Amino acid sequence: MIDHANQYISSGGTEGHMYKVTPPGYSEMTVPSLLMTTIGRKSGKKFIFPLFYGEEGNSYIIVASKGGAPQHPGWYQNLLAHPEVEVQVGTKKLKVKARTTTGAERTRLWAKAVKFWPPYADYQKKTEREIPVVVLDTIK
Repeated sequence: MIDHANQYISSGGTEGHMYKVTPPGYSEMTVPSLLMTTIGRKSGKKFIFPLFYGEEGNSYIIVASKGGAPQHPGWYQNLLAHPEVEVQVGTKKLKVKARTTTGAERTRLWAKAVKFWPPYADYQKKTEREIPVVVLDTIK
């Protein structure tokens, strides 16, 4: 993850945006990734996370899976405390506001997320928590 983020940052987003990976039990995939900069809910420091994403209109979809761990990832907890964050998608940098989806919207976007990263379905089977699907809406 650190190497991926460093490549993305050092290239200005020309490398690392389309990420090739072979997850266990799957063939090689090329998945779009973005860099999200959150503010630590406890420390107030900036943290950068590379995350796979999908698109929904002018917004981006990310999933707080943590590989199916029993607790939410730290970056998601940071988003709950500070929902306005910066993302870099390829060479484009944007300010966005995060919101967790619910109900029919979550169901629809979960299906979309499983298409761009099929292992999400496996992660959900490993945990009792409902894995959050987050929409990042561009701040105008």
